[in-house]
Amino acid sequence: MAAGGRGAASKVKRIHEYKRQLLNVLSVIWRYKTLKKMTPEQRKKVVPRVVAIGGKAASAYDMAKRIIHLVCRVGEVINADPDTRDQLQLFFLPDYNVSLAEVIIPASELSQHISTAGTEASGTSNMKFQMNGCLIIGTMDGANIEIAEESGKENMFVFGVDAEDVPKLRKERKNFKTDPRFDELMADIEGGMFGDKDYFKPLVDSISNMKVGNDWFLVANDFADYLRAQEEVDKWTRRSILYTAGSGKFSSDRTIVEYAKDIWHVQPCRPPSSS
Repeated sequence: MAAGGRGAASKVKRIHEYKRQLLNVLSVIWRYKTLKKMTPEQRKKVVPRVVAIGGKAASAYDMAKRIIHLVCRVGEVINADPDTRDQLQLFFLPDYNVSLAEVIIPASELSQHISTAGTEASGTSNMKFQMNGCLIIGTMDGANIEIAEESGKENMFVFGVDAEDVPKLRKERKNFKTDPRFDELMADIEGGMFGDKDYFKPLVDSISNMKVGNDWFLVANDFADYLRAQEEVDKWTRRSILYTAGSGKFSSDRTIVEYAKDIWHVQPCRPPSSS
C-alpha cells in the first residue's frame, strides 16, 4: 500500500462521529495545504504519507455517510494534484472486513485510534496493529490506556483532552476559542474546495456552528493537539521494536490462562494421546 518509501497511516473502524474519522481527514487537508505552500525542494524533505481510512456506516446514519463522502472527495483532490501526490495520498477503503484487515494491519506503520476520551468501551484493533509493530497515535481512551501502561506512553503519539474533563468542556464548548487553522479548514469545506458544499454543510455545522451543532465529540478542542502529535510521527524503527516487545500481555495464550484461572476456575488438561 505504501510503495515508494511512503509511510502508511491507517484508520480502519466503524464509521462514527465518536471515532472521529472527521478529525483524521481534517488533519490530512491541513497537511495538504501545508505541502502546497512549500517549494519543490522543501517537499522533498517531507516524509511521504499514504493515509487509509476504512470502515462501514450504518444504513441510516446520515452523518457517517457524509464523513465517508468527504474522505472520498478530499482523496480525489489530493491524489490528482501533481504538486503533492508524491508526498501525500488519501484513500477510502470500502467494505472493510477481516480479509482486508489481513492486508492493511501488517502494511501499516501508524494506526489511528482517536476517539473522544471516555467514549470507547475498549477496542481490539489497536492490539492487532501493535503486535505487528505498528505505532499508535491516539487519545487516552479504551485499550489505548492499557497499551500505554504496558508498552510505554513515550512509545505512542498521545494527544487530546482527558476523559474526566470532557463533561466540563462540552458545557463550555460554545465559548471555546477555536484554532485559526481549524476555522480555515471549515471555511475551505464550506467554500467548495472539495465540491458538494451544500452536502457537507451539516457536517461543518455540527462541529463549528454552535447555533446548529454542539461539537459533542470535541473535534475542535483536540484539533491543535492532534496536529502536534502528527508532527511527532518519526523515528519509526526504535519505537516499533519497543512497542512490539511490550505487547506480550495481549497475547491469546496469556488471556486464556488468566481466564481459566481467575474467571472460569478450571485447570488446564492435556489433549488425549493419539497413540
